[in-house]
Amino acid sequence: MNAAADFSLVGRIAVVTGASRGIGKALSFALASAGAEVALISRDTLRLEQTRRELSDQGCRVHAFALDVAQLSHIEPVFAAIEASLGRIDILLNNAGVEQICPSLEVAEALWDRIVDTNLKGAFFCAQAAARRMQPGGAIVNLCSLTSAVGVPGAAAYGASKSGLAGLTRTLATEWAARGIRVNAIAPGYFRTDLTEAFYADGEWQAQMQEKIPLRRFGELRDLTGAAVFLCSSAASYITGQILYIDGGYMAAI
Repeated sequence: MNAAADFSLVGRIAVVTGASRGIGKALSFALASAGAEVALISRDTLRLEQTRRELSDQGCRVHAFALDVAQLSHIEPVFAAIEASLGRIDILLNNAGVEQICPSLEVAEALWDRIVDTNLKGAFFCAQAAARRMQPGGAIVNLCSLTSAVGVPGAAAYGASKSGLAGLTRTLATEWAARGIRVNAIAPGYFRTDLTEAFYADGEWQAQMQEKIPLRRFGELRDLTGAAVFLCSSAASYITGQILYIDGGYMAAI
């Protein structure tokens, strides 16, 4: 047995949504560093091209495809273009997401739709488009959240979308196992990204939250990359339908 080979993604074609910055960018680099050829997807075409150039300059084999996953009619054509360009799809990292804190009594339909259409509906139809093009051995990893399991005030739409994504992960895992496709999720705890920056402007909040995390620190992007590569690799070939919380022990302590 060759443990190192089990974690290799050499020869694999991976698609990462929301890949132009933050978690998506870090995970794209991690998959490429493990040997995968990566199709970067983002609605932000300027950042997308900047990220493609940056990763390419680091020796990664990457390609850029513009897509807003909330625009459902655009998903299938983009995944067809990826298949036509790269030959197939082996891995999908469903990372695209949006968040906006808002008291539940003030949530408007437009805000609800923007968040749920991106985080849940878009994720499902990206998974569907990818699975149609996957052979046995394919892997899908969804990006869940602490709000997949824990209530957070002001995050009704976001929590609903991420709770739904957790249920979707389990459903697709049981249904697509017959196709040889594994579906898992990683659920980051408190990580400082563009999406969550508003929280970290409050020093008192930071201190209170770190007291609740057994490892006494917030997550760093490098804390997510190993888990993502593992779940996409053959080292995880008997793992499906699981949600891995990467949270410094937060879930274990509540």
